[in-house]
Amino acid sequence: MNVVLLSTYDLGRQPFGLASPAAWLRRAGVEVRAIDLSRQKLSEDGIAAAGLIAFYLPMHTATRLALPVIDRVRAINPAAAICAYGLYASLNEELLRRHGVSIVLGPEAEEDLVAIASAASAASEAGEAGEAGEARERLPRLQFIQPDRNGLPALDQYASLQMPDGSRKTVGATDATRGCKHRCRHCPIVPVYDGQFRVVPVDIVLADIRAQVEQGAAHITFGDPDFFNGPTHARRIVESLHREFPALTYDAIIKVEHLLKHRELLPVLAATGCLFITSAVESVDDGVLAKLEKGHTRADFIAAAAACRDAALTLVPTFVAFTPWTTIDGYIDLLNVVDGLGLAANVAPVQWSIRLLVTWASRLLELDDIKSCVGPFDAKTLTYPWKHRDPRVDHLQQQVMALAGITLTRSREESFAAVRELAHIARGIRSATTRAHPIELVLPSRSAIPYMNEPWYC
Repeated sequence: MNVVLLSTYDLGRQPFGLASPAAWLRRAGVEVRAIDLSRQKLSEDGIAAAGLIAFYLPMHTATRLALPVIDRVRAINPAAAICAYGLYASLNEELLRRHGVSIVLGPEAEEDLVAIASAASAASEAGEAGEAGEARERLPRLQFIQPDRNGLPALDQYASLQMPDGSRKTVGATDATRGCKHRCRHCPIVPVYDGQFRVVPVDIVLADIRAQVEQGAAHITFGDPDFFNGPTHARRIVESLHREFPALTYDAIIKVEHLLKHRELLPVLAATGCLFITSAVESVDDGVLAKLEKGHTRADFIAAAAACRDAALTLVPTFVAFTPWTTIDGYIDLLNVVDGLGLAANVAPVQWSIRLLVTWASRLLELDDIKSCVGPFDAKTLTYPWKHRDPRVDHLQQQVMALAGITLTRSREESFAAVRELAHIARGIRSATTRAHPIELVLPSRSAIPYMNEPWYC
């Protein structure tokens, strides 16, 4: 049978979540086409000929973008089996089924996709109608194979890395692990993996990177939720990578607590070509961090920033700046702490506007103060919407979000100054620059910071 794999959005990267199942399906002799709708147009002819159409849903934005496409695909080919797989497929199963999705798989979906496609092919050859089987409820342990990126758009059509000298690097992406051993309360990974993670063998990771280097990749993004879930595994990968490709650079995501626990590995990262580390700091308010069960404190963040600086690594913090517990003073404190650490220019402007998402099955719903402020689940936003008890906080978030939408014409320094001004106005101070003791912006030029030229969303 013909299988079509569809991705709507994957952070401006060539989707690993298409390449991996494509490899499994092709190995099984299944004819498969992988389409990245963030870079390619939907082919009605290809959809009409497919027996199985599977949507890769790794995140919130991808799922929202997929819903109208699912409706369109059903109209084009009502006879096809429609599948959704990935982290947000599991989280939104009820809604997806209302849109006509008959098969819902989790993020470890490769083996099940092969079984479904093979069973459907066998039924077709036998002349039987046949229904695709239900997914297994357990989280499988797969024997990973090298992803197959054939048919996907070239890497130079995706987000690139802007370098300090004004040049750009073509970027590839891969996963060294999947899932996460931590259970941060707000994280969408937790309801699916529940503290589990899967290690992709070193030789498979290197083979995938090697194939992308052959396509022109000069930089690799490791998409693991936490690259140091397996620190020994991570070290083996980066040392092997650097031996084979000494000019290749990379970036990774690492928790604050792991930056401190494994700080002896930071010089190893710097020596093997790590350009920057993204870390989900979320807040500098210890009360909020405790609510989120992040596993670090304000002091830990400050210490991690110093450890990265000492190792000559660029730290890129991300935040959930607006939560039901955020105050105007707390928001200003966040800006001041980040500025005082010299990290303000490391932060993409959209990060100053990020609002806490309360998704289906989120552990946030364990908290009484969350339950008391959320409304009914909204199928349009795929969240439980909430309002802050202080209307000024919600208004500030809307202003900062609007500001983030026009930052392409501003430097990060200018955007940060504008955000700070909005925060001080919300606090009741007419202007941050007219205070008796104005806060000086101590920011490096944006050109000194390597950054992806596509904003990060969830």
